[in-house]
Order: sequence, then C-alpha cells, then structure tokens
Amino acid sequence: MANFFKKSGQKIFNKFSRASLKAGEESKEHIKENLIDRFSHIENVRLLILEWGLLVLALMMLAATQSFWFGDSYAGNAFTTGGIYTEATIGDVNSMNPLFATTNSEKVLSRLMFATVATNDYSGHAGIGLAKTITPSEDGKVWKVRLRDDLKWSDGEAITNEDLLFTTELIQNPVINSVYDSNLRGVTVSESEEGEIIFTLPSAYADFITALNFPVLPEHVLKDADPKTLVEHSFSKSPVTSGAFSFNAMQSGASSEERVYYLASNPYYYKGKTLLNSFAVHTYKTREKVINALNSGSVTATAELTEVDNDKVSATFLRKNSSLNSGAFIFFNTTNGATKNATLRAAIREGISLEKLRGEAAETVALDYPLLDSQIKLTSFPALPGENFEAAKEKIAGLSGEEPISLNIVTVNVGFLPKVTEELGRELTELGINAHTTVYEEGQEFVSNIIAKRNYDILVYEIELGADPDLLPYYHSSQASTTGLNLSNYRNALVDDLLLGARDTTDENLRVKKYESFLAHWVSDVPAIGLYRPNLTYYYNKNVRTFNDGVRIVTALDRFCDLNSWAVTKTTKNKTP
Repeated sequence: MANFFKKSGQKIFNKFSRASLKAGEESKEHIKENLIDRFSHIENVRLLILEWGLLVLALMMLAATQSFWFGDSYAGNAFTTGGIYTEATIGDVNSMNPLFATTNSEKVLSRLMFATVATNDYSGHAGIGLAKTITPSEDGKVWKVRLRDDLKWSDGEAITNEDLLFTTELIQNPVINSVYDSNLRGVTVSESEEGEIIFTLPSAYADFITALNFPVLPEHVLKDADPKTLVEHSFSKSPVTSGAFSFNAMQSGASSEERVYYLASNPYYYKGKTLLNSFAVHTYKTREKVINALNSGSVTATAELTEVDNDKVSATFLRKNSSLNSGAFIFFNTTNGATKNATLRAAIREGISLEKLRGEAAETVALDYPLLDSQIKLTSFPALPGENFEAAKEKIAGLSGEEPISLNIVTVNVGFLPKVTEELGRELTELGINAHTTVYEEGQEFVSNIIAKRNYDILVYEIELGADPDLLPYYHSSQASTTGLNLSNYRNALVDDLLLGARDTTDENLRVKKYESFLAHWVSDVPAIGLYRPNLTYYYNKNVRTFNDGVRIVTALDRFCDLNSWAVTKTTKNKTP
C-alpha cells in the first residue's frame, strides 16, 4: 500500500513539474513576442506615449495643488486646552483677600480666584453665581439663598452655608472695613431649617440681588484669624480659592516695581475647568509701563488703556471697545463755594457746549441722564435746556459782582477726562469764569484728599451705574459724607423719598414713575451734567480668544464672565461635513 501511494505521488509531481516548465517556456515566448519584440515600434508611437505621460503627470500635480489650496475646506485651526494667558494691570497687590480689593490689580485677582454669591451674566443683568437659587419675598424685605450642590474650594474642601455665614459676619464687622460693607449694612443673616441662608433687610430693596455680588471666604482656613489682623493673615498671600483659578506663585518681574502672579486652573470651579492651564497677572505702576509690556510681548492683553493710547500700541494687537454701564459726569459741589448757587450751575449748563466736550471723548456714547435704557425703560424724560452762550454769559456776569467767579475744577488722569476737563476750563473762561483745572493721578491719595473731603467746586469723574437702577448712593443726602458717593453733596428731601421709594418697590410701573420724578428734580437742581458712557477698551494679541463680543459688559471686571472659553492654544482639526 505504501509503495502504491509513493508511486502515485511521484507521478503527480512529475506531471506538475512538466506543466510548470511548459508554462514557463510559453510565458517567456509571450513576453518576447508581445513586449520585447515590440520595443522597436516605440519610435512610431513615441509622441503618443509622451502625451499620455504628460497627462498623467498633470493630473497628479492638479490633485496635489487642489489638496493644498482647498485643505482649509475640510481642516482648520481651533482653540484647545493648554497655555497661559497673561494680562497687565495697574496697582499694587497689598492683599489677595478679596474683601480688601481696592486697586485694579487686586480686583482682577479677586475676580479670577473667587466666585461670588450672585454675579452679572452675559446679558448684563444680575444673576446667580455660587447660589443655586435667590428668592425674594413679595415685599422685597427677605431674600433666601440656596447654594449650589457639591461646591468645593481649591483645596478640595466643601463650600458650605457656614462659609457664607462666616463671610457675611466678617463683611459686617466694622473692624474689617471691607469694600462690601455697604452692601450688607443693617442686614440680618441666618440659616433656615431647610438649609437656606436668609437675608432680612431693614427695608425693602427690589434689587438686593446686586448686593449679593460678593465673594465667599473659607471658614476652615480663617475661623481662628483675628479680624483686626486679617489683612496680614497668610491667606492674603496664598489664598484657598473658589473661582476659575487658584493661586500658584508670585515672583518679581523684569523691573523692581513689577510683580507677576501665577494662577493655575481650578479643577473644582463650579463652571468646570477652564481651557487655559494658567493665568498670569502682571502688575505695573503706570500706563506707560503697561504699553511697554504689550509692545515687548511680555503680556497677552490689558484692560488698563483707553482709545487715547491707540497710537502707542503695536498694530499687532487687536482692540475691543465695549460701552460700560458707567457714566462720565460734571459734578457740582452744591454745598460749598460758588457752585452751591443753583442759578450759576444752570447758567454753566446753558453756556457750555456739550457737543465740543463730548467731541474730546471719541468713540463714546453720549449720556444725558444718570439712568440707562438697559437698566429701566422710562416712558418720558424731562427736557434739557438748550445751549445759549450769550444768555449764560450775561447771567454769570450778573452773579459775579466786581470780581469774576473762581472755580476749582479737578479730574483724574484716566481716559478722556483730562482732555474733557481742559475743554471745560476753556469754555468756562470764555463765559467769564476764572477756571483753575487740576489733573490728579488716580489712586488712594486722590480719593482721600480730594473725593472724601469734596475738595473741589467741579469734579469731572466717571462712576459705575450698575446692572440695575439704583441712584441712592450718588444722590441721596445720607451719602453726602466722606465715605459716601454723593459727589455733588446734593441734598433734597423730596429726592431722598423718591430714591428710597424706587429702591423699595417691586412694582415696576411705580418705580418708573419715581425715577421719572427724580430726573425732573435732577434736571432742575443741576447737581451734575451728563457727558458720555466710558468704554472698556481691551487690547489683546490676535492669536488668542478672549471674551465674546456678545457679552454685555457692566463693569470692566465682567469681561471675565465667560472665562471658561478663553484660550491661547490652537490645534488643526478636520471639519465635519
């Protein structure tokens, strides 16, 4: 049997070998006949071969060119996670405790590192922040706040009601002298059995939610701190935070006056981790230093400059202008000096050219009244007197007597204010007034020596008007003090009642009527003259993404409301069809 299979296999192998040899011979003959023997014919068809070769080459080059030219149609650059955003600010950082933030640098650090109970949203109105809900009673005297679930500090500890109660107690402590003290003055704070924090007001306040725009401090870190020395606590140099970023390190900059504060993205931030890995705040003393930092590439952006500085900034930087809920006004001191005479104030308003004054503040929006349309919709406005130079000059001459009236006009070196003040002084001189103008540098010294003491006849100044209408801080007689914001020292019992009534009522129609009545007194008594709405002028590197153009900016710090979408790092991504 074995021999049978052996012989059969041998036969099959021999047969396969003969077939293979035959196929090989036939293949060689076929190649020779159909390829090698035909090479001699190439000369006859060489042009045709060349044409086809060139056509194939052209098609290949066309495909490559199309791929290069139209690559952006299916791929493009997109911002992604990573990188560091650097911003230049002005002012020293004496403390990183947000309760003491007064300089621009301190305010920026506070906003980046600390979330607030309530906050201005994308639409420019007060909304929720750390709070899950904020609920007022029908009469507006009791407000209930419930914090969001699962809030955490940057060290991983939970943010609780105890932290909120602890913070409000600190703010209300007169020893602390916090910048948020006026928000909670006279307010009683307690915790309900349902786990809500209850704010009980001494009187109704329809917009109390705006007063809740304050940061919360960690009780587990500061509970044993002496309020008298809180500003010196280690927390002020290395805080535990609740905002988009946590503190990382501080180092001296290129000059002895520069400091750089490095912040790291906070993974426990209630809005989620930012695209940016880190944020660096460079602090400087002057705007000139900020301009130099921009032009040298030391920083990515700044909000410390204005349109006035545009020619000094490198063209490689882009610029955004956003009208703030603020106003530039001419404030008259209504209790001291010549400007306590309402007839003189009215004559000055009649004699100056608002068109020329506003012309010194290019790219700004004119402001006639201290209320904005975005704050409240009024049905009517009192008429403003028209300009009449000759009539005003005659009235002023009648008030002057033998000597011309002398007025001390002051302002600060911010934006267009110096140029507007210079023009105002020139116009007052033409009206027969002996006008002395002084431009001060912005800072605590100006606030203490000029603002607090009301050491002026006329003040040209910018004030924040806020997200919602509340003019009590600026025109109520209780604020005509060294610590108040009634910069005109304006006192009118009827106006006091109107402002309190407008603040107290939750009836929108009634509030409109009260503010319309207030404006009638404001126009008649002339405590101030409206000029324009200042802009947030933001210079930034063209290769970064900053705040969205659709965000309505109430204060300059509201540029950070969409901080999670800011980015500096790009990557190439294919586009979906």
